[in-house]
Amino acid sequence: MAAAFPAAAQTAAKTPMVLYRNATLIDGTGAPGRPGMSVLVEGERISDVRLDAQLAAPAGARVVDLTGKFLAPGLIDSHEHLATPPNRIRAEASLRRDIYGGVTLVRDMADDLRAVAELARASRKGEIAAPDIRYAALMAGPSFFADPRTVAVSYGYTPGKTPWMQAIDATTDLREAVTLARGTSAVAIKIYANLPGDLVAKITAEAHRQGLQVWAHTAVYPATPDEVVAARPDAMSHACSLGHAVAGTPGSYQSRTPMDDKPFLAADNPAVEALLQKMKTAGIVLDATTSIYQQARPGGRPGLCSGAMSEALARQAYRAGVTISAGTDWVAPYDDPWPTLHREMAALATAGLPLSEVIKAATLNGARAAGAEDEAGTIQAGKLANLIVLARDPTADLENLKSLEFTVKRGREYRRADFTPLTTAEMDETE
Repeated sequence: MAAAFPAAAQTAAKTPMVLYRNATLIDGTGAPGRPGMSVLVEGERISDVRLDAQLAAPAGARVVDLTGKFLAPGLIDSHEHLATPPNRIRAEASLRRDIYGGVTLVRDMADDLRAVAELARASRKGEIAAPDIRYAALMAGPSFFADPRTVAVSYGYTPGKTPWMQAIDATTDLREAVTLARGTSAVAIKIYANLPGDLVAKITAEAHRQGLQVWAHTAVYPATPDEVVAARPDAMSHACSLGHAVAGTPGSYQSRTPMDDKPFLAADNPAVEALLQKMKTAGIVLDATTSIYQQARPGGRPGLCSGAMSEALARQAYRAGVTISAGTDWVAPYDDPWPTLHREMAALATAGLPLSEVIKAATLNGARAAGAEDEAGTIQAGKLANLIVLARDPTADLENLKSLEFTVKRGREYRRADFTPLTTAEMDETE
């Protein structure tokens, strides 16, 4: 076998440079767009961001003239499920719609991590058209594992006894449990259901000690929203469940008792406000998932919250100064050519967030929720080259996200014109 060429020399010789020049830059921070800006990409990272007149094209760089266009960070969906149950064809189709629709990072909120890890690897290598994936291992109380979904994601093993989905009780060695979860390459622990407040706090502390993020449900049943906030996770999912601060928290996840929305619709609720101020002080991101509560449920069964209640709680959280990210937790029909994230962004706008803040929820705040703020979410030197190029201004109208011309993920371009629409066969949930 011939001697390998030194890796450093290979990288230096092959690193492509692209100058995206003279666009209106929407940087993801919520700041107004800046016209006449250019972005230099080297390999998979941004190396410079300056006024066009101040940034000359380096020798050998490819120049892409974006005069009249808008350049924004790649979008981030902070709540997806890619493998419950595992279905590789369906997952790849959904991810394809995401990347060709401008989504460059998704936060997978606990699934069969054997499947998710392979999707993440294939995406990172460019073997499939997909966003990057950051994912969590799940922890819940033993009684949760009667849920049939846990059988589907633990195939071949006893539910609750896999490194990616563990049953936790007062006798669990949490140091070992978190270490096992880390072995899946998860970046976070998801605290899900049927755990008391003291265990939520202990899991959070141990996960943070071992360098993992903690992503929790807003209510963990019987742990109340107040107890979850007191544990100081990095992110909490579902604005809807803030309502338990008023309605009370059932003893188990399985109760799924619908809440009366009247205490939340007319004005900001004082009990919820007190909780939100604690979230703000702790720096906890709220993954609102508002749009899922607007969807019809099978058989017409009532959901935990009405769509109006979820919107009202998301609006109150925004007014309280809580950081809100845009996560979906559902999948749009196969014939929608745009990512489900567009629906969540529209729901946040309806809830009263200014459009610049909606975009921030789907960029910088999404990166914060995923623990990826150092890598993604804004356009600045040193971060990954995750970008979208639009013909029209999304801060004027969210529909302008559909003027997408191409997505850049880690320096690789995905042109919207090359998108292959999803089919019913791909999105069939049967194995």
